[in-house]
Amino acid sequence: MYYNESTIVYLNGSFIKATDAVANPYDQTLHYGYGAFEGIRAYDTQNGVRIFKAREHYDRLKFSCESVGIPYPYQTQELIDITYELLNRNGFKDAYIRPLVFCPPNMSLTKGKAAQLLIATWEWGAYLGEKLLRLHTSSFRRIPPQCFKVEAKVSGHYVNSIMATQEAKDKGFDEALLLDIDGFVAEGPGANFFVQSEDVLYTPQLGSILPGITRATVIEICQELGIEVVEKKLKLENVHGADSAFYCGTAAEVIGIESLDNIPFQLQWKDSLGAIIQKAYKNRVLEQEFRLQEVA
Repeated sequence: MYYNESTIVYLNGSFIKATDAVANPYDQTLHYGYGAFEGIRAYDTQNGVRIFKAREHYDRLKFSCESVGIPYPYQTQELIDITYELLNRNGFKDAYIRPLVFCPPNMSLTKGKAAQLLIATWEWGAYLGEKLLRLHTSSFRRIPPQCFKVEAKVSGHYVNSIMATQEAKDKGFDEALLLDIDGFVAEGPGANFFVQSEDVLYTPQLGSILPGITRATVIEICQELGIEVVEKKLKLENVHGADSAFYCGTAAEVIGIESLDNIPFQLQWKDSLGAIIQKAYKNRVLEQEFRLQEVA
């Protein structure tokens, strides 16, 4: 699904076949989830292949590593250049990109002694699909900031996400919505959350969520279009039966939500603010001009 015999990855300074890439079974990251990664997308725009917000993603990778003590000897522009070369070697124009910084053998519970770098890429459609999502409020809570660097994109953090998503799917839903430790709405397992009430968008405030790069892009788009966005603590009662809602993230892009806990949202997706933002976001990543009247 992710690679074949001709796929190229970048591993520790070299472009090699994915089938030749190996890891040490004693790597600290393998045993403890002590690594950091990014999810990035490249698009075939009218101006050629473009990695969307490449600098912001690689700057966050640096931040994530430094937040948990993983050495980070890389320069952002160097990694951007390597990534464009990797896309070219694989012949990809629309692609998902996964940089991973992982640590060499170390069985002690101490900070990383060195860093290793993998950059992989593959062609991947919308992570959560194209249809509206049916969400389930997870019984698992988001890891609180008192216990973890929640603003860092660290590998081990995503065990929490896997558990929440699988629980939702086992119950017949498409995806989960997680609450924070105090019972306020947090985010999806791999995406940020927005809900519409009348003509205002609300999104959980920072603190117990990942400050998503796509989330920031959505807020930028709203500012440009004159759509009011309020960051606040949201209770489930603020969400159940609201007008509309959507998830956003690099992998998911912008995807509408049909219902939460089998309670439908009131507006048809085509009439929601989310539909406008979905169209504007797609135009943004494809470097196309967006006109509000196109979806009005």
